[in-house]
Amino acid sequence: MESIDLAALPPTFTYQQARAAGLAKRRLYELRDKGALELVSRGMFHQTALPWDADIDLIEIALRARDATICLASALARHGLTDLIPATIDIALPRTSWRPIVAAPVTWHTFQEDTFTLGRDTLALEPGTDIGIYNPQRCIIDAFRLRHREGPDLANGALRRWLRGAGNHPSTLLDLAAHFPKTQFALRAALEVLLG
Repeated sequence: MESIDLAALPPTFTYQQARAAGLAKRRLYELRDKGALELVSRGMFHQTALPWDADIDLIEIALRARDATICLASALARHGLTDLIPATIDIALPRTSWRPIVAAPVTWHTFQEDTFTLGRDTLALEPGTDIGIYNPQRCIIDAFRLRHREGPDLANGALRRWLRGAGNHPSTLLDLAAHFPKTQFALRAALEVLLG
């Protein structure tokens, strides 16, 4: 009976997802009390019979903010373009989006809607749950674009490492940077220094 109730849900899910899947509130808390579910955060449950392989902080962010996208230093670290280990997770949302309350240590960033999806990929966290992550080129552009807040070392270091990677061509970076005109000059200047 329990597996039938939970089969339609991902390993970690919200109260709203459980209700949408047809799981009654009473049954949900009954499963929790029997140990079939673990309450991991306010209104968020994990099926105890399923493996726990993913980062709970990222799962919580993904479940509470549909458009959440790992960005800046957090994304650069995942791409191996910085040794910096951020104290909080850098997450971008479209400028008009609501910022949810989460237990995870997050630094929220808001980006323009018209460029939000540029360079955005997805990162699978567990079956049925993924989160957005910016590709290396977009991360470098954002680091240059926000160097007044993030510091120039993050942008320059990431660019230097990216250029050393096989198959990485400045033209692909500059093509994407064309969508961010205020960043182009600084990026071109850094490329000239590093490639010159």
